[in-house]
Amino acid sequence: MGKLQLIIALLVAAFSLFSYFGSSTVNPITGEKQYIGMTPKEEIAMGLQSAPQMAAQMGGITNDPRARQLVAAVGAKVVAQSVAAKSGYPFKFHVLADPRTVNAFALPGGQIFITMALLSRLETEGQLAGVLGHEVGHVIARHSAERIAKDNLTQGLTGAFAMGSGSMSATQIAQAVAQFQMMSYGRDDELESDRLGLQLMAEAGYDPRALIRVMQILERAGGGSRVPEWQSSHPIPANRIAQINQTIAKAFPNGLPPGLTP
Repeated sequence: MGKLQLIIALLVAAFSLFSYFGSSTVNPITGEKQYIGMTPKEEIAMGLQSAPQMAAQMGGITNDPRARQLVAAVGAKVVAQSVAAKSGYPFKFHVLADPRTVNAFALPGGQIFITMALLSRLETEGQLAGVLGHEVGHVIARHSAERIAKDNLTQGLTGAFAMGSGSMSATQIAQAVAQFQMMSYGRDDELESDRLGLQLMAEAGYDPRALIRVMQILERAGGGSRVPEWQSSHPIPANRIAQINQTIAKAFPNGLPPGLTP
């Protein structure tokens, strides 16, 4: 029985690895090689299907017409006047009524959400463009689809490890390692979306330095109480600000062009 379990475990692990590494593709926007097991059409369908439930969990869509119009207009500008327009995703921007949760997020395929709690804290149009550009960055980088593929690989290998070892403690160790790996993926995704967001907002005519102020607003909203970065799926704001400054300096070595919207 033990030998049979080991054989099955090896087969499960081999299938998981083959499925993951056999799904390589090159992102046409970022040029990055990725391992993704779903098509853009499937991402779009997933996002559209999930959007109503996600909105319902956070108070639904706001009744404030000015907030909806502002977010829709700025989001459309960020997409239309940047490389995001070439992605083929049908972006749609939503404002959630939640007055307490300071957050913004993107679903696969182009459904973008921002809460009233965050929107009400933003001070300029450029800051809103930075938030929305960051979320658009997640979509065009296909982070959700990439995460799903990594989740499937992790679950397959963890299951194979548990089956082959026959030890609950070994299974728990494997799951802990997998969790740390996924948090690392999350931090990398956030930093990449910061870089993409800076590019998108600058292409749309917004001052990329506005994203620095967004990070300060997020840090203040968090009350300064944060877990250590190695325990978090998001980089701490101070580290993100340092990365943003480096990205801006590299992208604009001769200084930012005049006339950008702050």
